[in-house]
Amino acid sequence: MSRIAVTTALLALHAGLAGCATSPSPAPKVPSDYFATQLPGLSSGPMSPVDNPLLDHQGLEQPSREVVRKALYEEHERWLGTPYRLGGESRHGIDCSALIQTIFRERFDTELPRTTSQQVNQGRRIKRSALKAGDLVFFRPPGTYRHAGIYVGDGFFLHASSSQGVSLSRLDNSYWRRYYWQARRPLAPTQLAQRAILATNG
Repeated sequence: MSRIAVTTALLALHAGLAGCATSPSPAPKVPSDYFATQLPGLSSGPMSPVDNPLLDHQGLEQPSREVVRKALYEEHERWLGTPYRLGGESRHGIDCSALIQTIFRERFDTELPRTTSQQVNQGRRIKRSALKAGDLVFFRPPGTYRHAGIYVGDGFFLHASSSQGVSLSRLDNSYWRRYYWQARRPLAPTQLAQRAILATNG
């Protein structure tokens, strides 16, 4: 083979290799009925778009609120009857900030500070009219100590009351309305709901 023929063959080969390296292959087309197909090895029905854990949780504000509210009512049942004890952290006695810290740790996989004075700096401050399940509510009653609870919705909040122990109280109660201080949102409702589901499923 002549030198010219060899050179031409090498140039053609080089061009072909360069084209493989730089030209993107066309993206595979997803069939329009992709989510209706049966996955191999599964006995359940067709796959749904919500089965994809990578999808954004858009439009789930109401479901998220209900997940958080249900979790908080279950925590109320679990702690019901526990007396108030300043510095306490167990079923034998617990104070308001310890109750909040424990519920957020165990139910929402979220670590909050131990004291009310630290918790009041968590997340962002929100208006009372914007309260949603999972928000923290704070009060400044007479005396040295501040008080805190977790809003559960429908005007109720969960807290460790010095007179009644762990209980649900109404925000519009004359006492709590008088000493209401502020509300904070440590995490968005959708994040709280996701964490509650993950914590429950272990």
